[in-house]
Amino acid sequence: MPSGLSKRLSELTARRAMPKRVEARCFNDARVALHRIGNPLRLALPDHRGLEVIIADDAWLCVDSLQGDMPILAWCDFASSAREGLHEPVCCELRLYHMHAGLIMGSAVDSLTEVLDALLADFAKSARE
Repeated sequence: MPSGLSKRLSELTARRAMPKRVEARCFNDARVALHRIGNPLRLALPDHRGLEVIIADDAWLCVDSLQGDMPILAWCDFASSAREGLHEPVCCELRLYHMHAGLIMGSAVDSLTEVLDALLADFAKSARE
C-alpha cells in the first residue's frame, strides 16, 4: 500500500526523471532508521540551508522548508529486492522538481548519509544508557 508520500509524489509533475543508484550504506541506514526511530522521518540537511528530506518506506522527498515545503527532488521506485546483497547499491528513479535540483542531487544524498549515520549513532547510544 502506498504511503502518503507516494500519493503526494503521484500528484506532482517532475521536470525530469532519471534512473539512479543509491549507495547501500545510505539506503540501509534509512531502512534501519525507519524501523527503529519512526516512519516517516523528516531530517534536515545541515549542508543545505532550508532543505529537509522526508523519508518513507517507498520514497524520499527533498523539500525546501523555507519555501513552504516546495518539492526539490525525490528518490522513488526503489528496486531493493533486485539486488544480490546488502552491500549492493539500490536502483531507483530520481525525479527533479526544481530547475536547480541537478546541482544538489549528489551533495544532498551525501549529506543525508551523514545525518542518518549521526541519527543512528545517537539512537544506539541512548539505547545503551
